[in-house]
Amino acid sequence: MKKVLVWLSGGVDSAVSAYLLQKQGYEVVAWFMINYREPENPNCTTRIDKIEAKKVAEFLGIKFLEFDFVEKYRKKVLDYMFEGYKKWITPNPDIMCNKEVKFKVFLEKAEELWFDYIAMGHYARIKKDDKWIFHLLKWIDQNKDQSYFLAWLNQKQLSRSLFPIWHLQKSEVRKIALEIWLPNATRKDSQGICFVWKVNMAEFLEKKIKPKPWLVKDTSWKILWEHKWVYYYTIGQRKGLNIWWQSEPIFVVKKDIEKNEIIVWTASDLELYSDKLEMTEINFLNPDYKKYFEKNNILKAKAKIRYRQSDQDCVVEKIKDNLFKVKFEEKQRAIASWQICAIYIWEELIMSWVII
Repeated sequence: MKKVLVWLSGGVDSAVSAYLLQKQGYEVVAWFMINYREPENPNCTTRIDKIEAKKVAEFLGIKFLEFDFVEKYRKKVLDYMFEGYKKWITPNPDIMCNKEVKFKVFLEKAEELWFDYIAMGHYARIKKDDKWIFHLLKWIDQNKDQSYFLAWLNQKQLSRSLFPIWHLQKSEVRKIALEIWLPNATRKDSQGICFVWKVNMAEFLEKKIKPKPWLVKDTSWKILWEHKWVYYYTIGQRKGLNIWWQSEPIFVVKKDIEKNEIIVWTASDLELYSDKLEMTEINFLNPDYKKYFEKNNILKAKAKIRYRQSDQDCVVEKIKDNLFKVKFEEKQRAIASWQICAIYIWEELIMSWVII
């Protein structure tokens, strides 16, 4: 009997995952990770999630383990996010959380405890081929596919991970939860920063970054506004600009770090669109494509530069070992530095990197 350590988040997806693994004959143990605390907040999400996860474990009759990774989460995810915003880049804490916490710290602890696999309620698929290469595929429900957030995983992490709801639509997951009377069957999905969930970003960043005034200008360099929270603005952002007197919606089109300015204008502004980007810190999820680029410099593929974006036709070109260029068939809106570009062949996520 294979042993599986299931991350119970308190949500319905991980709860149904644990139930399905039980039905498949695995020895299932529940795990709850404490990664973020707000002692002063009586409605702290971590405390509520833990209560819900424990209810599910008791309902399914499985052992419940609890581990405190607050310090590791702070160093690997929160500090990375704060440092990114200080440098005027747009970090992606959810991808970093998967890379450094859910599929690293969690997996390492599972191996210490002699578990064969870890499992989560992620919306993606893992498939092994005859050469023992593990492929990360999109989820069957394209509206909920989370493969983009798993773009920095490696072969070891994929080989030791199970996504039990890979074959189900979201509506089917809810239906199973209701049919077996799971205690969290009707609980809403969490949104926001990984493990911190929904927060006021300006207030959250203010804990570590001292605000100061910055100038907001239009593309003709006319000063429109002064704002103290330019740090967390990203290319293409509209909300929070407080420029209400313009006849059309206004977006961030450029950031000037040296002058402490952001440039804004309408969505039609050409500076908001580009048909190319460059990337570094290349991660090949499928090692066969690393071998491909050793012989060929060009690959026709599909790309995503943000979650839930539709696949974009592109050509990937290797410039040198750790530098690649993507040329899109159509111009892309709001390409942001330090976000992740994920490259797909059909349904498989084959490689990813940081946009520079």
